[in-house]
Parts: sequence; C-alpha cells; structure tokens
Amino acid sequence: MKATVKWLDHMSFVGESGSGHSVVMDGAPDVGGRNMGVRPMEMVLLGLGGCTAFDMVMILQRQRQAISDCQVEVEAERATEVPKVFTKIHVHYIVKGKGLAPAKVERAVNMTAEKYCSVSIMLAAAAEITHDFEIIEE
Repeated sequence: MKATVKWLDHMSFVGESGSGHSVVMDGAPDVGGRNMGVRPMEMVLLGLGGCTAFDMVMILQRQRQAISDCQVEVEAERATEVPKVFTKIHVHYIVKGKGLAPAKVERAVNMTAEKYCSVSIMLAAAAEITHDFEIIEE
C-alpha cells in the first residue's frame, strides 16, 4: 500500500492513494492554513469510521440482518501536549433496518473492534476506544 502527499501552498496538501484517489488536506487559519480541506488527524478518524462501517455492513449482511443504513459517529479527545495524540476515542454506531437483532448488532460491533478493523486495532494501542450502538427500526 502506498500514498503520496504533495504540498500545494500555504498549509494545503493533496494526498493521493495508491489506488488513485485524491483528498485535499489543509491546516487551520491560525497555523497558516486556509481551511480548504480536512485536517490530517480528522483523516485518521475518518479512516477509523470508514473501516469499521465497512466491517459492520459486511458482518450484518453475512448474519442475514436486513440492514438498510449504517452511520458511524467518531469522537476523540487529544493530548494537550505535543505530540497531540488521541487519548480517548468513542465510536457510536447507528444501524437502521427491519427486525435487526440487538445481539447480532452487538456481536458485529465486537467483531469489528476486536478482530477486523485494522485502524481501530492500531489506534487501540495508543488510545482508549469505547463503542456503543443504537438500532433504528424501519
């Protein structure tokens, strides 16, 4: 897996993934950025959310759950001193479907957190990660 990040100007950068997709990253105005893209640490949270959402949908579909939507809300706290790493991360799953079994949704949450989501498992080495979920019946 490869990625390339190129400086554009000010504190703006464009990242290109090995699969050919691009994303703009930028700093906050107080550090010379122009607020034209996500911050790098936000990208980490987006990566976590995307990885675990992918797992949730796949696991619930394999469990033959009638899932119609999955949203993952990720909230993090950072250290106050440099390096300002994540210290706590909370992942909240909102799963929508018809007749979803709470035990199966909980199992999917545990499976992604403990076995499948590489981003979550990697971040858990540095931060306390908690999870919860809600089910919305259609």
